[in-house]
Amino acid sequence: MNILVTGAAGFIGSNFVHYYTERHPEDKIIVLDKLTYAGNLLNLAPLIDEEGKSEDERVKFIRGDICDRELVSKIFAEDEISGVIHFAAESHVDNSIKNPSVFVETNVLGTQVLLDTAKEFWGEGSSQKFIHISTDEVYGTLGENGYFTELSPYQPNSPYSASKAGSDMVARAYFETFKMNVNITNCSNNYGPYQHPEKLIPTIIRKALVDEKVPVYGDGMNVRDWLYVEDHCKAIDLVFHKAPAGEKYCIGGHNEMHNIDIVKLILKRLGKSEDLIEFVEDRKGHDYRYAIDPTKIGEELGWKPDTKFAEGIVKTTDWYLAERSL
Repeated sequence: MNILVTGAAGFIGSNFVHYYTERHPEDKIIVLDKLTYAGNLLNLAPLIDEEGKSEDERVKFIRGDICDRELVSKIFAEDEISGVIHFAAESHVDNSIKNPSVFVETNVLGTQVLLDTAKEFWGEGSSQKFIHISTDEVYGTLGENGYFTELSPYQPNSPYSASKAGSDMVARAYFETFKMNVNITNCSNNYGPYQHPEKLIPTIIRKALVDEKVPVYGDGMNVRDWLYVEDHCKAIDLVFHKAPAGEKYCIGGHNEMHNIDIVKLILKRLGKSEDLIEFVEDRKGHDYRYAIDPTKIGEELGWKPDTKFAEGIVKTTDWYLAERSL
């Protein structure tokens, strides 16, 4: 198969490309990435070099925008695309608060361009797979108890999560209306190699290593369900090859942590004092808790997270110390 993977110079997308090429050497991956602040070709090394040239014939890089209908059509035609795994999205919540329109354009309209092009080339009712990668943030916030499931109502609280909710609805509509082989996945917070340095865990590491204050929103008691990125890649692989058309899957790590506890854990790992912690004004619309019940994907596709947070955070911290200058 020739698989179009959008946003694959970013965090989760690049991890997926590495994961997939190791396990499916018979397939070719065409990477489409705009290389905004979130994309970095170093994430794809050694498959792609710093100039975007292929070092591995199984991976081809194209720099471009998913909103560019002419370019997307050209890729489908020239590379004979037979599957799409769609990661590309504006994803930084703070940036969405400053500039919501960019998020709506990329996340909603870009997703529609990809789906419409797939429909044009594959036809209605086709068997070729289109996976739309989304987030648990579309469901809003949880209290102390309960979990998000595939049946949870959509209640987005930030421009980012609203734009992802919109893109989910577009993907769903292309399945319902045109009977395309579409799946939607909603994941919890990912962590691991190649994550953008502005995200929580890389920020803690980067700041602590040079003894700078580590900013923590509010009182640090917000709860996230952390999913090691390789476990997420495994889930997407299963959805791509085994999931029935139209099915939706929530993917979570069963690793709930308060933000402040993550900060303290990493500081301890690095041998740094908790005096580096600095509580700052809370983010607007900051959701209190996310947590996912991944029962459906476990029962239907046989997936489960393999990496406990205590193990994953050590691997992640060690990777940044060894591989990347933050």
